[in-house]
Amino acid sequence: MRFALWTGALLVIAAIAAAVHFWSPHATLRVTTGAFGTDAQRLIGALITEVTRDHPRVKLQPVQVDDLAASSRAIENGAADLAIIRSDVSPPINGQTIAILRRDVVAFVLPPKSAIDSIDKLSGKTIAIPQGRLQEVNAALLDLILGYYNVAPHEVKRLFLSPEEMVAAVHQRHIAAILAVGPVGPGDVVGAVLAMARGTAGTPTILAFSDGDAFNRRFPAFESYDVPEGAFRARPETPDDTVTTLSVTYRLVAPDRMLDLVAGAIGRTLFTSKPKLVALTPLASQIEAPDPDAKNPILPIHPGVANYLNNGEQSFFDEIQGYFYLAAAVLSILGSVATIIIGRAKTGRMRQEQKRIGQLIQIADQARGADAETLEALEHSLHRLIDEAVGAAGRSGGDSTMVLAINHARYSVTARRAQLNSQGAPSPTQPSLSM
Repeated sequence: MRFALWTGALLVIAAIAAAVHFWSPHATLRVTTGAFGTDAQRLIGALITEVTRDHPRVKLQPVQVDDLAASSRAIENGAADLAIIRSDVSPPINGQTIAILRRDVVAFVLPPKSAIDSIDKLSGKTIAIPQGRLQEVNAALLDLILGYYNVAPHEVKRLFLSPEEMVAAVHQRHIAAILAVGPVGPGDVVGAVLAMARGTAGTPTILAFSDGDAFNRRFPAFESYDVPEGAFRARPETPDDTVTTLSVTYRLVAPDRMLDLVAGAIGRTLFTSKPKLVALTPLASQIEAPDPDAKNPILPIHPGVANYLNNGEQSFFDEIQGYFYLAAAVLSILGSVATIIIGRAKTGRMRQEQKRIGQLIQIADQARGADAETLEALEHSLHRLIDEAVGAAGRSGGDSTMVLAINHARYSVTARRAQLNSQGAPSPTQPSLSM
């Protein structure tokens, strides 16, 4: 009995320990970083520092990938738990948004007084694209935009140029526009505006997209974006008025199988610790929360993040509490199962004991009229039952009823043997029995 109780207690303790370990927020998450020295690598380094500080039981493990497409594949094939994705570059089919890390403007930078006022007028022209890691990605973006406006991509020549080469190409009128994709701030768009200004000695303009919302409905990876006056820091200010164009977003994405609790914890750290992240890298200044009510999203918001954004801190901790309630329910079930097992084991032992008592009484009854041979067999049975009773007594502490039954059977056998001896019947010598 004691053994069964100890076993049940250990099982319950082990279940409690396992539940606490499993349900408390802890995880090792693999996150893609991009190539060494890139903006993504620096931002993820800052995020790792802050998450480790905010959630000691959450560890971010960097996974270096070659490009944005590889980052998307890492989410799809399970090689990463978090990844930086650009919305127009092979977004993973199972990806859900934790946070928007940056919003990049798609800008066609034109020389002053350019006759080009729509995309279709780029047909037959040459466009410069800034050299760099993303030049091929941005060339594919150009082809997509041209196709939407019924301009065959082969009708538009493109050159990949450095900033110095762009200045010379603009000055010599070898290019009609520069396509740059970058943030409203230091980056490729500002560089393209400065190159155009230096090459023309005038004020560049930004080509407007009047149907950005329609473009978004067909290609959800792109969003309509209003560039404010003077956003690109040129002199005179460029643009000279608000211009509507397209944008793409860099997002921290998780697979849809990630627990809501974990996704919510990562999102909460990003949004509440943004000032600390900015101190580690200025790139964090553009972090923003995704819109839970966004229509036609290319990478929908993760439910755990949406729950945090919609209901705030209280909901976040309510969810944690919900996990512990679930753990308590599991432990209650385990406790009930352990009680049933212990009860059945006890019932089984009682039945065995009652069976032995019945056999001992039967031995006593049979001994009264047994001959010498039968008496010897009964005495062997008595030995066996005593061995079993002694073993059971060691586990359960013994039972006075069993002792009485053994003594009764032993007395009957001894009395019958004495009677047979007095009548002159042969009897083998038997060792004394004791309990």
